[in-house]
Amino acid sequence: MNDRTLEALGLARAPREFPLDYPGVWPATSGLLVGDRLLPLDDRVTYDDRTPVLAIGSNACPAQLRHKMAEFGIDSPVPMVKVRATGVDIGVSAHVSRVGYVSASPVNSPGVVRELFVTWFDARQLAVVDASERAYDRAWLTGPELRFTSSDSGESLRGAYVYVNRYGVLRDVRNGTGVPRRHPGEQALLTELLAASPELRKLFGRTPEEFCTRSRADRELCERGTRLFREEGLVTVSGLERFVAPQQTGSPGTGSSLPPPLM
Repeated sequence: MNDRTLEALGLARAPREFPLDYPGVWPATSGLLVGDRLLPLDDRVTYDDRTPVLAIGSNACPAQLRHKMAEFGIDSPVPMVKVRATGVDIGVSAHVSRVGYVSASPVNSPGVVRELFVTWFDARQLAVVDASERAYDRAWLTGPELRFTSSDSGESLRGAYVYVNRYGVLRDVRNGTGVPRRHPGEQALLTELLAASPELRKLFGRTPEEFCTRSRADRELCERGTRLFREEGLVTVSGLERFVAPQQTGSPGTGSSLPPPLM
């Protein structure tokens, strides 16, 4: 079934290796990620022995998931179910990642409907992804204003986990509203952020390419950039903090027992 390889499907580039591709290419439909292949998914929407996690950014990119799992020698299948998510939109994390990009983060958006993916992880897979999301807390989203329904069958899920950024999200200062800004893709986002901030350009250069090169694996520089977001008044809350359990705040993910890979 070579025609189902990620390469053949145009899904083979991981944002960890190509930061300006962030959030990476997402599949057109639900699928089962098995190693280097994305196979058709059966009619199941829920998996009782797995944990549902709503993918807001690169975790919906099969190549990114493959990269994370391969780091720990895990090649077990990952079901990826396409859903219509109501009440959640794709914002911008208020931190600079050491893999060279400014990532996405969920924001509370009443009434907004987005097509996203719910990834169903087994225990080992979940530990890997938790460990990779070092700036986030995994929170259980459920409630009348938050709905997740299969794009294929219309079947509803009772809820899903999502990674809420503990640094907050970037607010949109371009139109004076201050509401959380939406992630437009990495190239466009970095172009906008650099154009608006002389101090950010001093740290990371004038172009998105320079930003990615300088930030990659430079912990101190990434921390300085993260602080700068707050110093320049660009940070606000996501509106989803209420779903984070009190004991989770300030700890990476939940219950990870594996050494953390790069963010």
